Amino acid sequence: MTMDPLFLALSLFRRRKFEECSEICTQLLKKNPYDQAAWCLKTRALTEQVYVDEIEVDEEGIAEVLMDDNSMAQLPRPGTSLKKPGTGIGAPTPGVRPMSQSGRPLSGFVRPGTQSARPGTMEQALRSSRTAGTARPVTSASGRFVRLGTASMLSQPDGPFINVPKLNLVKYAQRQNLAKSLFEYIFHQENDVRNALELAARATEACNFKDWWWKVQLAKCYYRLGMFRDSEKQLKSSLRDQEMVDTYLYLAKVYVRLDQPLTAIEILKKGIEKFTGETALLTGIARIHEALNNMSDAVQVYKDVLHYDNTHVESIACIATQHFYTDQPEVALRYFRRLLQMGVYNTELFNNLGLCCFYAQQYDMALNCFERALSLSTDENMADVWYNIGQVALRIGDLALSYQCFRLALAADNNHAESYNNLGVLEFRKGNIDQARVFFQTAQNLAALMYEPNFNYALLSQKVGDLQSSFSAVNKSLEAFPEHWDSKDLLRQLRVELAAL
Repeated sequence: MTMDPLFLALSLFRRRKFEECSEICTQLLKKNPYDQAAWCLKTRALTEQVYVDEIEVDEEGIAEVLMDDNSMAQLPRPGTSLKKPGTGIGAPTPGVRPMSQSGRPLSGFVRPGTQSARPGTMEQALRSSRTAGTARPVTSASGRFVRLGTASMLSQPDGPFINVPKLNLVKYAQRQNLAKSLFEYIFHQENDVRNALELAARATEACNFKDWWWKVQLAKCYYRLGMFRDSEKQLKSSLRDQEMVDTYLYLAKVYVRLDQPLTAIEILKKGIEKFTGETALLTGIARIHEALNNMSDAVQVYKDVLHYDNTHVESIACIATQHFYTDQPEVALRYFRRLLQMGVYNTELFNNLGLCCFYAQQYDMALNCFERALSLSTDENMADVWYNIGQVALRIGDLALSYQCFRLALAADNNHAESYNNLGVLEFRKGNIDQARVFFQTAQNLAALMYEPNFNYALLSQKVGDLQSSFSAVNKSLEAFPEHWDSKDLLRQLRVELAAL
C-alpha cells in the first residue's frame, strides 16, 4: 500500500520539508492542473521557503533613502527622537563604550539591519531587494490584467508557477480559502507589492471590512510602499476588530519609522496590558529605550523579560554588555557564562568571555577564550577578535604583539577603523609621523562618528605645526563626543596659539 500523495505532501509541509512537499504537489498538478488543494499547498510551501518576519526585518532601500518625503522635526526635544538620541540616562560615554556607525552604543545582541553598510553612503542606498531583477521600482508591474478564467492556475513547466499579471484578483478575493495563501505568495515570493495590495483591498471589501487579518496585510503593503500613515490607519482598525500581539508590534514599528519612539512605547505598553508577560512586546520597549540611549530603563525592561522567560538570549546578552561597560566585568561574566550553558557557542561569545576574564584578572581563562574565539571565527568577525587581543597586549605592555594583532585585524578586514586608529597611535609613539598621519586619516574616512581618530590627528597636526588642520580635526572630535575634556583643552590651546600668530 502507498500513502496518498496529498497526505504525504501535507506531512512534509508540517515537518518543514518544503522542497519535497513542492515536488509532490508539482507531480499532482501535472496529472490534474486544476487541483486546488495541491495548488494551494504548493503556494504555501514556496512561500515558507523565503518567508521573512516583517516585524523583525526592516531594511531601507534606495527609494526610502533618496525619495523619503516624510517630514521630521529638525530640532526634536532631547529623548524624543531616534535620529538624535542624545546622551541618555545610564549610558556610558563614547570614551568607554564603542559606538555603531549610526552613532549609538553597540548593543549586546545583533539585530536584523544593525550590520548594514555605513549610513549616508551610496553603498547602502544601492542595495536592492532579494528578488529585484530590474532597475525599476518595486511597484512596477504589467498594467494589463487579462481575464482567462482558471487558466492562470495552470502550472507551466517552462514558465512561472503562477502568472500573477493574468490573475483575476476580484474572483480570487471572493474565495477566502485561496486568497490568503495567494496573497502571501505574491507578497513574499514574487515581491509584487502592487498586486498584493490590490488583492488585499479586494479581499477586505469582500469581507465587509470585518476581517482583521486582511487589514494587517494592507498595512504591510502600505508600509512597504512608504505610506506610513495609511499603514497606521489600517493597523488601528485591525486592533479594534481583533487585538493581536503582531499587530501591536507592527504598529510600534510604524511609529519608529516615523521617528516617534515615545508613541511606539505607549502602543507596546497598551499591548502588555492586554497580553501580560508577552516577551516580544517587552523586548520591543527595551530596544527603543536602548536606541534612545536610556540604558537604565532598557536594562530594567530586559530584566522584566527574564522574569517571564529566563532563557531569552537577547536580554541576557544586553544586560551582560551593560554590566561590562559600567565596570562590572565579574557580573557580566556570570551572564555570558549563562549563555554558554544555554548552548550558545560562537565567536562573539568567547570573545566577550575573554575580555571579561581579562578585566576580572582571570588571565589564564582569558587566553583560552581568545584561542577558542579564533578557532571559531570567520572572515566577518576575525578582525574584531584580533583587535581585542591587541587591546589586551596593550594592557600588559607588549607593544610589538599589539602591533602584530592590529595588522592581522586589518588583514582580515581592511575597513576596520579602530585598528587603523590604534596603529596610528603606535606609529606616533615611534616617531613615524607620516605613517601615523596616514592611519589616522584612513580611520577618519572609515568612521566619521569616531572621535578618537580626529583627536589623535589633531594632536599630531599640532605637534608638526599645522594648527589649522588640528583646529578642524578637534572640532570634528567634539561633534562626535561633546563631553571629551581632552578635546576641549586642546581646542583652548589651539585658539591661544592661533590668536598669537
